[in-house]
This record gives sequence, C-alpha cells and structure tokens, in this order.
Amino acid sequence: MALIVQKYGGSSVANAARIKKVAKRIVQTKRQGNSLVVVVSALGDTTDELIALARQVSQNPNGREMDMLLATGEQVSVALLAMAIHERGENAVSFTGPQVGIITDRFHTKARILDINTERIQKALRRGHIVIVAGFQGKTETEEITTLGRGGSDLTAVALAKTLKAKCCEIYTDVDGIYRADPRLVPEARKMSVVSYDEILELAALGAKVMHSRSIEVGKKYDVPIYVLHSQRNVPGTLITKENKKMEDTVVSGVALAEDEAKITIFHVPDKPGVAAKIFAELAKANINIDMIIQNKTQTLATDISFTVFKNELSRALPAVRAVAKKIGARQVSCDQNIDKVSVVGVGMKSHSGIAAKVFAALAKKKINIQMISTSEIKISCVVDGSKGKDAVRAIHREFRLGKKN
Repeated sequence: MALIVQKYGGSSVANAARIKKVAKRIVQTKRQGNSLVVVVSALGDTTDELIALARQVSQNPNGREMDMLLATGEQVSVALLAMAIHERGENAVSFTGPQVGIITDRFHTKARILDINTERIQKALRRGHIVIVAGFQGKTETEEITTLGRGGSDLTAVALAKTLKAKCCEIYTDVDGIYRADPRLVPEARKMSVVSYDEILELAALGAKVMHSRSIEVGKKYDVPIYVLHSQRNVPGTLITKENKKMEDTVVSGVALAEDEAKITIFHVPDKPGVAAKIFAELAKANINIDMIIQNKTQTLATDISFTVFKNELSRALPAVRAVAKKIGARQVSCDQNIDKVSVVGVGMKSHSGIAAKVFAALAKKKINIQMISTSEIKISCVVDGSKGKDAVRAIHREFRLGKKN
C-alpha cells in the first residue's frame, strides 16, 4: 500500500461543489489501495478577505494576531472536506497544523518548519482514515500559532511527504501543470511535462505562482517527487524531479514575471570597507528579504547602492534603510515601486553561450530599458519599468521560440 500526500489549493475547494469533486477524487485514490494524507488551503479568496478585514481595523496589524486570524481559514476547509468524504462512505479525520505537531520558529506570518511529530497522523492512518491536514500553519514550541507565508500549504504538503516517506506529493491546483510562461500573459505558452527542482525553484522565486519556493527547497533536499496537476480535470500534469542530461537540451525552460518588488537606492554612500555590511545587517535584523543588489562605484569616494525588496515589506524596510543611511553619512534614500522583474530560467544555460545577448536583444527590439541585471548559472533577471514587464515576458518568450507552434 503506497502512501501519497495530496495538496489542494484554495481555488480547488472554493465552494461546496468543488469540495465534493475533490472528495470524489480523494476517495477514488483511496479505493485504488493507497493511504492518503491530504493538505488543504483556505477556501477561495478567504485569506485575502481576512487580510483585508484586518487592514480595516489596523494599518499595521500585529504579527501574532494576524496568525491567529489567518489560521482560521484552513480550519474551515479541512472540516468541510472531511464531511464530504464521510458522505462518500470513507473515514476521514481533519486536523489543524498544531494538532499534527508541525513545529515552527517564532517568526509570525512567515515561519519556518523546524520539526513535525507525525505520531497522530500515523495512528489515524493505521486505523484506515484519510487524514486531512490544514496547510499553511503550525505552532511554536511555546504553543503560539504561526503561519508559513503565502503559498505555505505547498510547504506543509512537501514537508509531510518527506517526514512520512510518502511515494510522492501531488499538488492539485486550478492549472494543469507548469507552463513555460504565464498563459494569461502568453496564451501560446507550452506546458512542461518535466522540470528540475533547480529550474522551478528559480521560477517560483522569480514570480511564477505555481509553487511555493520553500516547498521546492524541501523537495530537492530530500528528493521528494512532486506532481503538479489539475484538481478538476484528469489530464497529465508536470513532474518536478532531479535534473537529468536530457534537460540540458532545452536552453530556456521558462520566463517569469515578478510585479511585487520595489527598488530602494541609497545615494552617495561612503566608499569604505564594512559600510555595505552595516546596511544589510540592519535589514537582516528587521527580517527583510533582499533580492537583487547593485553597487555603482564612481571615481569619487562615494557610491550608490540599489537593491530590491518585496513591496509588502516596505513599511519595515524603509525606516531601517533611512536610519542606517543617516548613521553612515549617506545623502539620500529613494524608493521606486513602479518596477517589474522579468527572468529567464533553464539548466541548459550551463552549457550554451549567448543567452544573455539574446535576452538583451529581445528587450532592445521592444525599446525596453534595463535598470538592473542579476545572473546565476541557470538564470538571468532584469528589472524594467513597471509598465513594460508584460511586454518583456512576451518578447523573450518569442525570442526563444517557447510557444506551442515551436
């Protein structure tokens, strides 16, 4: 008997009819002779609605109380799904993240999983139950409720698959796999049948919204096969797995767009050893994630430093940056929220030259100016004006002939 972990996103359980369809699929999988642990997100747009409600009562909600609020969404969905499975004649039991022993650190709203005690899950599985677990949440060692950040249900599912030694982790969503570009931006984009952990990790971190990047990190570290599948249709999906030699034949696997970042620039920073360390140490203390960094050294004894952060962290990032800029004697701090980041990813870049030239040429043809550039072994990212991001994705997609006709 194989153990399978399945995860269903909010759109898959958005209403009673969809919950019943998901229950039917789960029961079918169970009756094929499998043991099942099912991770569920909050219904539809519940999390967004709860965040909006919190903003109505507080401009800067306390992190602990936000976690208390947001964790309620998944509690509703797991109970309803368990009820729907009961209606189909199978035993199911629902649990919250804290009930199944998901232990996290103390960083509210974006906690990291430290440990999972699977004893309660194992006991329910031995009794023949389908186990339904609330995604996105856990608790600290001092019993405080925490959430794992947006998309955290993916992380819950993959972490459970690893800990339970499951055969695989199936991620069910409202798309039928992972595409080379967002089909809403590029209708002719093709679906990938297989993609490496490294490629999807880059794509997820760079704006592709199919998978949570931290869930891919866990999958890669422990070699958990991950399938991305459509929750309402029985069609082939995408397998996320180890890199193999055949993957290198595809130079560019995908193009991603991130619209949720802002660029901060500190002007006239003293050009001395240790100054950059002071700046980013202050941001680390504030638990701010930094993405791209560029230092523009001039002939003077000063330099300009630009970097990008997530827009939802600006309210904490900007005060920290302004305070440290004053300490080090920098002249000015500016913030540009009207930027997009477009990125190309592919393991084939390791063995093919001229990829950057093609990316820059594609943008030049569309008269799209590049503000920042960042590269890795399998990625090239460019920051462009916020009004040009979608055009940049289409231009690069066309340049590398990633569409269905090719």
